Amino acid sequence: MSDQENLRTQDLQEDAPREAREETGNPSHQEPPSSQGPSEGNASGDGASGASASGADRCSTATANEPGREEPGRAEPEDSGAVAALKKEIEDLQAENSELKNQYLRKQADMENYRKRMIRDKEDAVSYANQQLLLDLTAVIDDFERAIASAEESRDYDAFHDGVVLIEKQLVSMLERKWGLKRLDSEGQEFDPQKHEAVTAEPREGDETSMVLEEFQKGYLLHDRVLRAARVKVSTPGKG
Repeated sequence: MSDQENLRTQDLQEDAPREAREETGNPSHQEPPSSQGPSEGNASGDGASGASASGADRCSTATANEPGREEPGRAEPEDSGAVAALKKEIEDLQAENSELKNQYLRKQADMENYRKRMIRDKEDAVSYANQQLLLDLTAVIDDFERAIASAEESRDYDAFHDGVVLIEKQLVSMLERKWGLKRLDSEGQEFDPQKHEAVTAEPREGDETSMVLEEFQKGYLLHDRVLRAARVKVSTPGKG
């Protein structure tokens, strides 16, 4: 290798480190210092943190203000009032139910007592239905006792007979007037199977219908109803 080439190689070798040093140390090639110092960087960081905290507070406030959302650990006065109103309503309904139940039991007891009283009154009505009739008959018995006593003293048959006839008329009149009991006059009347009971029959000429010839036992009407049919002897149409 020639001397010129050696010199050139050395120059290149010396120029390369120098250029490297110049590039490294040259201010024009260095990045310009940041316009913000450490404090400014920290302030910026604090501002971002503050902004994040402010955003979190706003989110928390919005969440708390959402309808239907309640903060844990705090009871709403409206809810307490509604619960108290419901409890009061339940107590009122229970009291009303108890009162209605008591009324039903009292009504049931009253109905049972009424049923028993009606049965007892019906039995009494049947037992004492003839009370007034028997009371009226006691007056007739008194008349008979007086007639008998009078006959014992006087031994007058005609007077005794007249007294008995009078008592009989009074009795029949009282029964018809107060109780609707009426005697049937059957003799000489046309035979009526509803009112008469034919005991015997006798053929008679000239009779076109059966007639009552004789009365063996009188019949009675209670108001308009036959109480007892008369037992009679009747005629039959035909030859004798």
